Amino acid sequence: MSVAKARRRKRSAGAAPSKTLTDSAYTALEEMIVRLELAPGTAVSEGMLSKRLGIGRTPIREALQRLALERLVQILPRRGVIVSDINIKAQLRLLEVRREVERFVASAAARRSSAEEREQFTDLARRFERAAEMGDDVAFLRIDRKFHELCVAASRNEFALSIMSGLQPLSRRFWYQHYQQAGDMPVSAKLHAAVAQAISAGDEQAAARANDALIDDIEAFTRATVSAGL
Repeated sequence: MSVAKARRRKRSAGAAPSKTLTDSAYTALEEMIVRLELAPGTAVSEGMLSKRLGIGRTPIREALQRLALERLVQILPRRGVIVSDINIKAQLRLLEVRREVERFVASAAARRSSAEEREQFTDLARRFERAAEMGDDVAFLRIDRKFHELCVAASRNEFALSIMSGLQPLSRRFWYQHYQQAGDMPVSAKLHAAVAQAISAGDEQAAARANDALIDDIEAFTRATVSAGL
């Protein structure tokens, strides 16, 4: 390896953002809320969460503020922090926005993603397929999160990030609460895989169509929860 190449690699490695304690706290708390380990309506405190996660109160506080912006918790003066309720009507309104934003993001990612990112999309498609075969809901949720983070990064649009970050956690939590009664995880995983494959192929129109098919399925699932009285 040439000296110049080694230096470029070193700079590239140094440029990668390290995961902060706040990031770790946010990731852990978001998954606990999405997987209903912290159920809707649950009252929590910085001290309790700090002890449970083994992370200081300042990162916990910062993570809770981020979760409040994403509507997963409510911070109430003099009452503490409450995990937000799940609202089906709000979920349907959320899907109206997801359809339009994610169609754009998928198309932009297909157009602008780097060769390395396209390889990552191919890998995520395989992982979605594997989760479908295994019926592994937890793996599916974690892959889904990585997939949407990569979509936003590959779209090269900083405004998409601020919008998507407020939509995905709420959608994942709703899905996790109801999918065993009204959903089909393998089908959802395969629809996600189709979007990832289209982006990897650099096919903007196919990515948009695959994304619409995915949102169609999610909307049908959401309406089925209403019909089932869930």
